Amino acid sequence: MRCRHGSLPWMCPVLTLAIDCSARFCAVALHDAGGDRILASASPDIGRGHAEQLPAVLQSVLADAGVDLSRVGRIGVTIGPGSFAGIRVGVAFARGLALALHVPAVGVGSLEAIAVPAARRKGKTAMAVLDARRGHVWAMIVDAAGALIEPACELSPEAAATLALEHGCAITGSGAALLADIDNALAAGVVGDLVAPEIDDVARLAAGLDPAANPAEPRYLRDADAKPQAGFVLPHEVAS
Repeated sequence: MRCRHGSLPWMCPVLTLAIDCSARFCAVALHDAGGDRILASASPDIGRGHAEQLPAVLQSVLADAGVDLSRVGRIGVTIGPGSFAGIRVGVAFARGLALALHVPAVGVGSLEAIAVPAARRKGKTAMAVLDARRGHVWAMIVDAAGALIEPACELSPEAAATLALEHGCAITGSGAALLADIDNALAAGVVGDLVAPEIDDVARLAAGLDPAANPAEPRYLRDADAKPQAGFVLPHEVAS
């Protein structure tokens, strides 16, 4: 089945609602694929409490756009890396909304949503690098067209700096300054210090992705901090 303009069904012009809770922002945007326009967006810096505030942010974006929720044809959501709690909230909300509306949900990698727009705007290879704390960063590299060169992974800042130098990257994200401090040669290539993707960029990427190949499932590059305490685990009764 194809749309009237000849593209695949998942590429048909629809309204895409994008959600990002991967960092301290509670971000929502509404994108019209037919004209590649952002109809409305909001990214309040809330710190925590995404689950409580996301519905209100969503309603404000729909009101600003003058669009009823029933017109949304696709839900996009960032899947990480980022805040464990925030990613879970965003993904669960997106899945539930998609199920209720009978529309596809598509996952957008946080690093892709930073690297791809930067690469296309600069017209060169770009590395998205986020400060993952504990002496590590999350990084990935794409070429000038946004195609993947190095997949998302957790690295030491030194290893990430070496990769950036090897590929001659522009670097962007909250970890960019860490890499520039390691090697001054990288300083000229720093193009931004985002701690999370721009929600408008998330929406645009989500509008063009195949939901089947990009499921709305969390992408964690590190194990969760909270782990079960062995002392509180009840022993299983052995059947006789």
